[in-house]
Parts: sequence; structure tokens; C-alpha cells
Amino acid sequence: MREQWVRVLATGSSVPETVLTNFDLEKMVETNDEWITTRTGIKERRIATSQETTATFALQAAKEALCRAGVSPEEVDLIIVATVTPDMLFPSTACLLQRDLKAKNACAFDLEAGCTGFVYALAVAEKYLRGGGGRVALVVGAETLSKIVDWQDRSTCVLFGDGAGAVVLGLGEEPGILATYLGSDGNGASLLELPAGGSRFPASFETITQRLHYIKMNGNEVFKFAVRVMEEASNEVIHRAGVNIDEVDTFIPHQANIRIIQSAAKRLGITEEKIFVNVHKYGNTSSASVPIALDEAVQEGRVRKGDLVLLVGFGAGLTWGSALIRW
Repeated sequence: MREQWVRVLATGSSVPETVLTNFDLEKMVETNDEWITTRTGIKERRIATSQETTATFALQAAKEALCRAGVSPEEVDLIIVATVTPDMLFPSTACLLQRDLKAKNACAFDLEAGCTGFVYALAVAEKYLRGGGGRVALVVGAETLSKIVDWQDRSTCVLFGDGAGAVVLGLGEEPGILATYLGSDGNGASLLELPAGGSRFPASFETITQRLHYIKMNGNEVFKFAVRVMEEASNEVIHRAGVNIDEVDTFIPHQANIRIIQSAAKRLGITEEKIFVNVHKYGNTSSASVPIALDEAVQEGRVRKGDLVLLVGFGAGLTWGSALIRW
């Protein structure tokens, strides 16, 4: 019997129609376009309306990916939604997605690993399918970070945006996901967190007045961590797959900050033409970042059959992870 590989059958993505530019932000907080662009590379981001939720974009991205894959919802065995902004704590956004897709044969759950969530979910789904749990998986990274951003905090509100990306995975005989690598360090948990809303600090008058229901981040420390672990995660997954870094055709990193991306690529020796960047259009969309970028790279023809694609992410937890895919 031939070895079964887990392959990416198709991709999809969805972002809100509302665009918030750096010039718009100048009217909201004390900042300016030059400062944001120079330090982050971000020019604009997409923002959900009050009626749109994480499930809204997850559904649109999932439908697009399933349609392109030629897979019906009934054929899906597993749904994972990676998110830090679920519609509610329970039920999971994945179960809401399963309901809306009418994917009646799928088990479904959310996965929370900060901005590394999609890479984590991809690794889990790959192991699930290879372990005999099914033949088709739907993996979605979806966020509405604008709902948890403190629009009075100029150090964080300029960074984040909303959207979703999805992939359909299936078993096949041709190589697909060659290797994955995941890591975490809870000692850095306080560097990037949403303090209130859980069992430690349930919603109260105090948590609201202290603005604890919004993202808190130590930007300098996260920057240093990100550059280091992106290099580590990339080298480790390349080693596990038994290939060389020069063989990578397309490098798709978490789209958090252009300086982080450029620093990590330089340390890895990856040339500029191999790096896919869309942070200028969407900002940091957390779990949605890598799959949105992957979908855009595929649709733009930057990823072709036979290419070696390197995905790498980092985020709250602290977490990091990578995946190497033969397209």
C-alpha cells in the first residue's frame, strides 16, 4: 500500500469591505501614516461591522475553499477554526460553522494558539487525517480583532485587522504537507494577552473601567521573540523534511510587521523575491494572517504545482510553528 499524504486541495479567504487607513487613524489617536508605515509596513486594515462576526468571515472563506476544491460540506470529516476572537466562549465557532455549512458528518472544535493558531490547526488536522480519522478536513483561521482592540491605545490599535482564510485538506498519494513543527513557552504569557473575560478576571465594573478586555502587548519583547523563533521554526521544519532552505520557492510568514518579516528572512538567507507580503493591506489578522496570505499567493500565481511553500507563525502563548508543503 502506498503512503498517504495530506495535501492542500484548495484555499479561500474573506475580509470585511470596510477599510481603515492610517490617515483615518490619525483622526482617532495621536499617530501618523509615516510612523505606522516605517515601523510596521501597514498602510490599511479591514474592519468588521457591528453585525459581522468571526463566524461571518469563516463561513465565506470556507465556502470559497470548498467550492474550489470541488468538495461538498457532507464530505468534510473535521473542522478546526483557529481563533482568539470566537463568536462566544461556547459553543465553538467551529460548531457554528459546521451548522451553517450543513457539514453534518464533521466533528468540529476551536483551537486557540494566538497568531500561530492556523499553523497549529494545520498540524493537528494533518495528524488526524494521517491517523485514520477521516479523509477530508477544513481548517480555518478567522478573527475579528477590531472587537478587542483598545482604540485609545495608539501602540496596538494601529496593528490589527479582521478577516479569515481557509484550506481544504485531503488524503492523496502525491506529497503534500512534508513536515510541521510546533513550539510554546508559557513563561512569556504576559507579553501578549487579553487579561479579562475568563475565569481569572470575569467581567466586572473594575475590569471594564480598567480596560482589561482589550489586547495588551509588550511590543519590544514580542519583536525580539518573533525574529528569533521564526528563524528557529523555519530551520527546524526544513530539517525535519530533509531539504535545504534554498529549495523553498515561497516563504509565507505571519503578517505582523514588515521589519520582523525582513529580519527573519535575512537571518534565514531567503531572498526578497521569495517572500510573500500583504501586511500593508490587512495589518495583523492573527490566526487569519497565514491562510489569507497563502490564498492570495495561490490566486496571484505565486504558488504553483510542485513548489515548496514554507509557512511560519508566532503569537501569544507564547507560541510558534511552521509547516513545509509540496504544492
